[in-house]
Amino acid sequence: MTKPNDRSSQEAVDLPDLLVRLENDRDLLRELITIFKEEFPPLLQSLQQAVARGELKNVEATSHALKGMLSGLSVTRGAAQASQLEQMAREGKTSGLADGLALLEFEVAYLLPELDTYIAIATP
Repeated sequence: MTKPNDRSSQEAVDLPDLLVRLENDRDLLRELITIFKEEFPPLLQSLQQAVARGELKNVEATSHALKGMLSGLSVTRGAAQASQLEQMAREGKTSGLADGLALLEFEVAYLLPELDTYIAIATP
């Protein structure tokens, strides 16, 4: 699994896809982003703690929740990485979880500032 050196120049959200799915409803976009920004950080922290403790059931459940949240906002690379973590935990694979988490963190490192930009765009 290789990763680019700098994700800051690449968008995590597929905004055109998201807007199509939301039928270009900017109010709904703003609402979804606001909810995501409240729920995402504690969920990611919970995943980090579960990985650190080797709690596979919690890794699986939290990764699943993150996958759904990220998919809902068209964050495809992040959702795919969360899905991979979920599958590893389901299969009982503890080796590689920390690396998988690091890749997920890399994929979402600039997500919240990116979403702030979209809130500004969606605000009339």
